[in-house]
Amino acid sequence: MKADDAPVSVLPPEASWPVFDSAGTRALERQALARHPPHALMACAGRALARLALATQPAARSVLALAGPGNNGGDAVVAARLLQACGWQARIVLLGDAARLPDDAAWALAQARADGLPVSDTLPMNADADLMIDGLLGLGSTRAPDGPLADAVRWLNQAGRPVIAVDLPTGLDADRGTLLGDEAVRATHTLSLLTLKPGLFTAEGRDHTGRVWLHTLGEAVPEVSSCRLVGPPPAEGLAPHSAHKGRFGDVLVVAGAPGMAGAARLAARAALAAGAGRVYLCLLDPAAAWSDDLAPELMHRPLADLQQPKALAARTVLCGCGGGEAVAAWLPPLFAHAARLVLDADALNAIASDSQLQQGLAARARRGLPSVLTPHPLEAGRLLGQTAAQVQADRPAAARELARRFALTVVLKGSGTLVAAPDGSLQINPSGNSLLAAAGTGDVLAGWLAGDWSRAPGRAPQDVAAAAVFRHGAAADRAALQPARPPSLRASELLERMRSLSH
Repeated sequence: MKADDAPVSVLPPEASWPVFDSAGTRALERQALARHPPHALMACAGRALARLALATQPAARSVLALAGPGNNGGDAVVAARLLQACGWQARIVLLGDAARLPDDAAWALAQARADGLPVSDTLPMNADADLMIDGLLGLGSTRAPDGPLADAVRWLNQAGRPVIAVDLPTGLDADRGTLLGDEAVRATHTLSLLTLKPGLFTAEGRDHTGRVWLHTLGEAVPEVSSCRLVGPPPAEGLAPHSAHKGRFGDVLVVAGAPGMAGAARLAARAALAAGAGRVYLCLLDPAAAWSDDLAPELMHRPLADLQQPKALAARTVLCGCGGGEAVAAWLPPLFAHAARLVLDADALNAIASDSQLQQGLAARARRGLPSVLTPHPLEAGRLLGQTAAQVQADRPAAARELARRFALTVVLKGSGTLVAAPDGSLQINPSGNSLLAAAGTGDVLAGWLAGDWSRAPGRAPQDVAAAAVFRHGAAADRAALQPARPPSLRASELLERMRSLSH
């Protein structure tokens, strides 16, 4: 990207993007600063902000730039000066000591004053500008805004005006997506500079960033990164005419304790919809009727099948959806023999409460048998010996620790679902919305993941998982675009929407 190119909209993604945490971004920033004359990168950032303001607010004629004590404030000041040159009325509120600004920010302020921009150190009584720029705090923030900065965050959120955040909204943790204090700026747009940051896309990030844009400041940002934003999976062509159902693999769903057969059936239907050649349903409630009028293609298997090592070794097995306490007794043979194993819901709770099951899962990894865990934050907390709140306080760390501890792939569900691999690599899913907050949607995700994995048994489990969570969220995003948006998605409806997306 050239320095004067326009910012690029990141979501919905058309491809996978590299993502860098604060430390990685700082390292790239130091390298870039060494290659350029003083103030060049700030001038480029300010131009990008001004271009974004002009593109997204075509009717605006006034801007208020809120500048803090760091270089984010300098970026905002440069943008305000450029917008004034375009005929806008521009004002600056500087909430920092002008005598202690970094060199780049001090240069930007001097340029603005030379051009006659009014600079104040207090917030105006009325939010009468057409656009606000949040340049209060940036990447280096590790504690909650306080004093005048905290007042400015609240003032911006109450102003009812469009807000462009510089790099990330003030008060948001760049690496974790959590709030540094009680409140963070709720931006209309966020222009991430040089790199994309993890916190923009997970935990509270999605609710505060608005529409995310990227400008790399003319730098060739490395494509290789240990963290990536998931993009849409490549479209698949039709299989050869000679293909048969055996080519697409077998899935065995082990779930459905008394009163919970619905979860098992949802997961099994999802595996069918994902393209598995054959799907077998093994209900843990022997009294439950196993037939499914909505999916007569499903085949029933007795619990005795779980004692057949040869059959397990030829299948992708999903265990846990509505499994209740009964699931624990059947996990050891699955650990020992399943070719590919997806563990969800009650299977995770059973493992969390039984050290022998934990050892069995770890031994499975040592034998080179791949597994995927799909916990929500509470289940992840049980596995880690933490609370759900502790998991949510650092979602990337929690996902990576689970993947490392059990040497497998982890899908940590929630806003900005994370897919962590044993090598420490992380993928962040940008699709999905609150329509997924409904019973059964997790069963659909687990079933789809198992069905997709059965079609490509040699594919890396983290890539299969990333493709599944992206499609799961994309189906909800499409539903959100309906003229009459539903309050939530029924799991069976979600399944059909996932199926309707191009495979």
